[in-house]
Amino acid sequence: MKKGKVYEGFVEKVEFLNIGKVSISEEKDYIFVKNAIPGQKVKVALLKFRKGVGKGRVLEVLEASPLETRPKVCSIFPDCGGCLYQTLSIEDQLEIKRTQIKEELDKVAIDEYQFEGVLPSPKTFEYRNKMEFSFGDDRKDGPLTLGLHKRASTYDVLSARDCKLVHSDVTKVLTCVEDYFRTRKVGYYKKMQHTGYLRHLLIRRGENTGELLVNLVTTTQEEHDLKPLVSALEELELEGVIVGILHILNDSLSDVVQCDELRILSGRDYLNETLMGLSFKVTPFSFFQPNTLGAEVIYQKVKEYLCETYSSESYIDDGQVERVNMDEPCLSTKCLDEKYQDAVKDKTIFDLFSGTGTISQVISPLAKKIIGVELIEEAVLAARENAINNGIKNCEFIAGDVFSVLDEIEEKPDVIILDPPRDGIHQKALPKILAYNVERIVYISCKITSFTRDLKIMQEAGYRLERCVGIDQFSNTPHVECVTLLTRSGATQ
Repeated sequence: MKKGKVYEGFVEKVEFLNIGKVSISEEKDYIFVKNAIPGQKVKVALLKFRKGVGKGRVLEVLEASPLETRPKVCSIFPDCGGCLYQTLSIEDQLEIKRTQIKEELDKVAIDEYQFEGVLPSPKTFEYRNKMEFSFGDDRKDGPLTLGLHKRASTYDVLSARDCKLVHSDVTKVLTCVEDYFRTRKVGYYKKMQHTGYLRHLLIRRGENTGELLVNLVTTTQEEHDLKPLVSALEELELEGVIVGILHILNDSLSDVVQCDELRILSGRDYLNETLMGLSFKVTPFSFFQPNTLGAEVIYQKVKEYLCETYSSESYIDDGQVERVNMDEPCLSTKCLDEKYQDAVKDKTIFDLFSGTGTISQVISPLAKKIIGVELIEEAVLAARENAINNGIKNCEFIAGDVFSVLDEIEEKPDVIILDPPRDGIHQKALPKILAYNVERIVYISCKITSFTRDLKIMQEAGYRLERCVGIDQFSNTPHVECVTLLTRSGATQ
C-alpha cells in the first residue's frame, strides 16, 4: 500500500472511538479511518502505512450503510459530524456502543464480570442542556455564520439553525443572534490574525425548568451597543424563559471559551435546574451533565451499585422488598430493609472529581457523610451553595487537586466514587486512591479507553471488575457513558 494513493473499500466494523476498519480487497489489508459507519462503502486516501497498519481519511461515501434506515434530521449533516449516527436506528446505535464497550473491557478484565449492555437516553434528540456555538464563516470571506465547526476543520463554521441536539428555544436564540450581527456586518474573531470581535455564543437551558442563560463571548477589540440585541432576545416567543443575558469578555489568543470579565446585560448570571428532586444553581461555566434526563439514569445506576455494596442480592432474596419490576434499579433507601439501611447510614463516601456536587447530593440519603473533592473552585462554591439550598447537611466539598487534598483529609472512606475527566485519573493520584483499600469503588467514565487504562492498575492492586453498564447519554453521536462497580476481596472494613 502506498502513501497518498486512493483506495475504495467497505467499513467492516467501527472500533472505539468511532474508528472505522476499512477492508481493501485488492490489497488484502485494512485502512483505519475516523468517522465511519459500519457497512459504508468509502473512498479513502492513505495517509500512512506502518507495520501493516494503514491510517487514512475518508474522501467520499460511495454507498450508504444498510444500517442507515432513517432520514437525516438537519441541513448540515453529515458535514457537521456532531451527531454522526443520526441516520441509524437507536437500537443499532446501542448495539454498536455495546460491542465497543465489551471489546475494550474484554481486552483488560482478568475475571468474569456482569455486563448490562447500554441503557437508552430518555430523549434521543433535543437533550443537550448546554451548547457552545462559534462565530465564523462556512467559506473564506463568506457571510457571518453562527454554529458548529465543519468536521475535521478548525476554521469553517456551519450555521446550526436547525440543530436537533438542542431544544427549539436554543435554535431560536441562535438565529436571533446570528441575524442581529449579520445585519450589522459585525466581524468575527480570526484566530490566525488575532483580530475581530465575535467569538462564541454559549447557551444553557434547564430541561426541567425551561430557564435559559444566554452568554455572548467577544473580545474587547470593538465596542457595540448590545441593548437592541437584548430587546430582540427578550421579545422571542419561547417555550421557556430567558432568565439572564450575559456579555463575557475574552481576549485569549487561543480558541477557548474563558471569562476575563463578565457583564450582566439582563437578568441574572445563573439558571435553576432540578435533578432527581433536588434544585441546582447552574452558572455559565460550572459543570453540569449535558443531558439532564440521561444524568438521572446514570445517577440511578450509581445508587444501585452503592446499594449492591451492601449485598443487594440478600435483601432482594429476603422477600422483604416490594419492587414492581425486578429489572428496575434500586433507586433509594426505600428499597432497603432496616438491616441494610442501617449499614448504609454508617458509611463515609468519597466523591472524587465531584464537580458541582450533583452526585454527592443525590446519594446523600445513602451515607453518614460524603466528602467531595474538585479542582475547580467555582464548582465547589456552587456545590456548597446548592447543598445549603437543598437542606443537605452531610456533604462536605473541598477545592483542590485530588492528589494533594487526600493527604489533608483525616477521615477514611468506606466507599469511593470516581467521576474523572475524559482522560481518566492522573497516574500519580490513582495509587493514592487505591491505598485506602476500600471494599468497593464506583467508577463513572465518559471514555471507556481511559477507564480500561485505569482498570489495569486497579486490578494489580487487587480490585476486580464486578459490573458495568453503558448509558447512551449522547444519543446519535459515537460517545457513551459507563458506570462500573469494582470490588476488592480482603479490603479493610
